[in-house]
Amino acid sequence: MDCSRTQLSRRGTLLAGAGLAAAAGLGLTTPASAATARPARYLTPRQLAGQRVIFSYPGPTVPQSLLDAIAAGECGGVILFGENVTGLPQITAAVQQLHDANRSSPVDAPLLVMTDQEGGLVRRLPGAPVLSAKQIGASADPAATAASAGHDAGLLLRGAGVNLNLAPVLDVFRTPGDFDDQFQRSFSSDPEVVATCGRSFIGAQQAVGVAATAKHFPGLGPATAQQNTDLGPVTLTTPLADLRSIDEHPYTSAIAAGVKLVMVSWAIYTNLDPGVPAAFSPRIIHRELRRRHRFEGVTVTDAINAGAISAFGTPAQNAVTAARAGMDLILEATRDVSHGQAVVEGLASALDCGDLARREFEQALHRIVDLRNTLR
Repeated sequence: MDCSRTQLSRRGTLLAGAGLAAAAGLGLTTPASAATARPARYLTPRQLAGQRVIFSYPGPTVPQSLLDAIAAGECGGVILFGENVTGLPQITAAVQQLHDANRSSPVDAPLLVMTDQEGGLVRRLPGAPVLSAKQIGASADPAATAASAGHDAGLLLRGAGVNLNLAPVLDVFRTPGDFDDQFQRSFSSDPEVVATCGRSFIGAQQAVGVAATAKHFPGLGPATAQQNTDLGPVTLTTPLADLRSIDEHPYTSAIAAGVKLVMVSWAIYTNLDPGVPAAFSPRIIHRELRRRHRFEGVTVTDAINAGAISAFGTPAQNAVTAARAGMDLILEATRDVSHGQAVVEGLASALDCGDLARREFEQALHRIVDLRNTLR
């Protein structure tokens, strides 16, 4: 993390020789891909790091600094919040600007453009799904209602140029009014209902070309109303047997349904890895999610600026910790482009110094670019 800018500049142009910029695997414009229309060039550490960072921005107007970062290959995706949206025509035009900028990027893959379109109170774009997750789970036919919600959300987002939804929530809530239930974000307190709804939502949404994200692994269902990882540390003492049989159960169905992403929570689970937030824990990411559940898709953090992890370091430092633990995409949610750039710089420096292993970095990039190549 202490490498100088001179070292980054000197070593960055030849990183492709280490295999990180292999055209066949990452879709990069290098001499090996002469058929591409754009000039050949290698990726610098900053460009490689940028492909793993999701940026955010303030207000309804896309800043030129963000468009420049995308065009320079230093941004892998953008998350949209409510403050970015004044209406469907406006956000569709804004998203088109993002995709247009990506045409100059050295990575031949669509830009990830995502939002939280869960349903009910948690919708960034006006439109479907109108029903909340809890209403879907309590309906006469939860599977069919969830499928309709996923299909409609997918059509709405795809029409606006958004290709990834940070939904559905697979948390199994415990008590009425708790963290998940207060905004009706959980399908049910019954893990089987959550599994059924999640599977149906995911399948229907991804069938129309919008990637789904199961969250928040291994589950925030036991959290009380006061336990919010956005605001501060959360420690869950849920017995391992309950985590496995209740909270992780819906992920079995989600992964079988082909969910493309899993968001890992910032809570600490004392019976999985004491003292370590889940998205910092190789034990949780690799043993639980990758090995036990056999998930082969893309992992994504919750907001890297969350209060739950602020005591562990700066967002840039925490991004490196998460990447080292096995997280693929780092979500920067401050609505400040310069903060996203700081995270990119932190990852680039760690890669160049060897604080992030090149082999694992390459594997994460392959998963991300493979995902992007399935989208438009």
